[in-house]
Amino acid sequence: MDVLTLGLDAAARETMLFAATGLLIGGIDDLLIDLCFIGHRLSGRDDRGLRTDTLPVPATPATFAVFVAAWDEQAVIGGMLSAAVRRFEHPDYRIYVGVYPNDPRTIAAARAVAATDARIRVIVGARAGPTTKADCLNTLWTALVRDDRAEGRTTTAVVLHDAEDVVHPAELIVFDSLIRGQAVVQLPVLPLIRRGSLVSGHYADEFAYAHSVQQPVRAMLGAAMPLAGTGCAIATAMLAGIAAERGGAPFDASSLTEDYELGLHVAARGGASRFARVRDSRDGSLVAVRAYFPDTLTTATRQKARWMTGIALAGWDRTGWGETGALADHWMRMRDRRALVSVLVLAVAYAAVLLWPLAAGWRWLRSMPPADDRLADWLLLTTSLLLGWRLMMRIVCTARAYGRAEACWSLPRFFIGNLVSLIAAPRALHRYLKLLRGETLVWDKTAHVFPDLVDPRTSVTA
Repeated sequence: MDVLTLGLDAAARETMLFAATGLLIGGIDDLLIDLCFIGHRLSGRDDRGLRTDTLPVPATPATFAVFVAAWDEQAVIGGMLSAAVRRFEHPDYRIYVGVYPNDPRTIAAARAVAATDARIRVIVGARAGPTTKADCLNTLWTALVRDDRAEGRTTTAVVLHDAEDVVHPAELIVFDSLIRGQAVVQLPVLPLIRRGSLVSGHYADEFAYAHSVQQPVRAMLGAAMPLAGTGCAIATAMLAGIAAERGGAPFDASSLTEDYELGLHVAARGGASRFARVRDSRDGSLVAVRAYFPDTLTTATRQKARWMTGIALAGWDRTGWGETGALADHWMRMRDRRALVSVLVLAVAYAAVLLWPLAAGWRWLRSMPPADDRLADWLLLTTSLLLGWRLMMRIVCTARAYGRAEACWSLPRFFIGNLVSLIAAPRALHRYLKLLRGETLVWDKTAHVFPDLVDPRTSVTA
């Protein structure tokens, strides 16, 4: 047998074995999550039948402060605020908008809407932007504490939203019913799909699975629940306790993913968290946050790189593995941090896909029998079955959230998501190394778009 044949056989076999082993481990990991979810559903203890008309009605309405951090958001902040005050069906809330002194266009857009509704307060921070989102949220926290003290009122919970969010009309009603006895209540996030953009759509597929399967399983197992950074209500008593630990600032301004870490910190302090899937009894829509996510390869890889850096790398350094013996929490944190390893396995898998037929073709040209490798055959069959299961779960979750047509598109979008991750991983590593060298954190955000809302109550509520 010549050197070229030996080399091709060895390269094909080793890459395939490495990738297949990694895919097997990851596939079993995902399968266990799915089996936990199915078992929970069959037990009847989930929130499947929860509707707004079945929620408990509080004797006294809660008081909410909605925090919206905004840097360079002049294109969306006006539409978001106008839609929010039209949509929110709750008697007692205020919206605090955090802006920067060197961002006059965002200030002007926010103040234009605030002039029409006294519930909107535009807070201009002392530092020039961009800093970090957490730093901006801390400015809003300071303003809220000052206002409550001056007016002798007590805000029940802080609700986090992004400047591009479309809020659901019943959102604060759900929070009002569920926040009592909880430190955090998190709603699902349903990305809006920009027609013709596979990049935009892959976010819909990922969130449809994460917020209908993974997060409920996490809550069922009692593991710490990371926040999505939007669509979540946090009890002010919990935030005040965290602020007392941190010199008055409850949000960690040194973090790239302050929302993720805040959820873990709440759990570490003994706070109870709830992931709530509630349907509006009037139209059947899921009470969730809707927003456009990045729709180009460049902007999506920037965002995914930030998530990888903050959760899988810097987050590992900052939050560790939680309490000793908390196996469910350790499992979930391991899943959070496997992103870069998964990307490495994925890259090797694509290499194996190219090398395996190349080696087989070379053997055929040389009239040599195909290589006999039973282990490789078994791994290939097993990982293929696990991949088929994963794609089926993806299709089902997308179909439930967006309908059958989008479920069909979830298959090509699966490969787009892989491509985004492959490109984002080196960027995440590069950024992490810069952080280790002491680089100052800044708000690495992408441009946002707010949808045109024809009907202020029924639009984008699928």
